[in-house]
Amino acid sequence: MLEVESITFACTEPHELAAFWEAALDGERRDLPPSVDDTAIVDPAGDAPDLLFREAPRGTERDLPIHLDLSADDREAAVDRLVDLGASVRETKTERHETFTATWTVLEDPEGNGFCVSEYS
Repeated sequence: MLEVESITFACTEPHELAAFWEAALDGERRDLPPSVDDTAIVDPAGDAPDLLFREAPRGTERDLPIHLDLSADDREAAVDRLVDLGASVRETKTERHETFTATWTVLEDPEGNGFCVSEYS
């Protein structure tokens, strides 16, 4: 059985981007050996994979886009908090189905990595 251990982000400022996600997810920064200056790890609150931030060029053939889907009881409050932390909003969408309605906001973190915050009713 495979388990997700971490999700890796290629970025130009690993420690700044880790600080954003640490605050956004109420996480905790994990210490790395001093020889690893261009990498930061955030352990999100709860039972979630670690987020690993490495200094690496973006847009090369080996880079894959990263996108996280997050859920919240109060999507609007969560989005406002993330914007205050440095995220930007791309758009908000709603889909109505027979048994539920899904609303999600597409955002970008400070380095342009896309992610969504959703809620269902």
